Amino acid sequence: MIEVTESAARHLLDLLEEKDFSPEEKGLRLFVEKGGCAGMSYAMKIDAPSEGDKIYSCGAARVLVDAESLVYLDGCHLDYVDALNDAGFKIENPNAARSCGCGTSFEPAKAGAAPAYDPATMDGEVCGTGKG
Repeated sequence: MIEVTESAARHLLDLLEEKDFSPEEKGLRLFVEKGGCAGMSYAMKIDAPSEGDKIYSCGAARVLVDAESLVYLDGCHLDYVDALNDAGFKIENPNAARSCGCGTSFEPAKAGAAPAYDPATMDGEVCGTGKG
């Protein structure tokens, strides 16, 4: 299951309206790709549902996740944050052994295995800078 906050749903509906899409035809596709500074990257795009997708709703807003990505995203919390230094959809992922400081990539946790990094020196590192 993926939890979609009211803030994320409201901003998704605004985005769909801005692009002249109805929530009945499109949603936010949330998926993962290999890459990024921590091994896997989060990706998002406006898309129509496909066969086999899991669909998570908050009101009229829908988040679409394919089966392959759901392995990495199950249990996530999707929010929309509007802060002074950053705004956008944010993912809290309980399946991540560590996340990059910018929040766009993560290292998947492996059941029963220790992470292949030193959490004291790597967690919260900003992508590409080596600085926290």
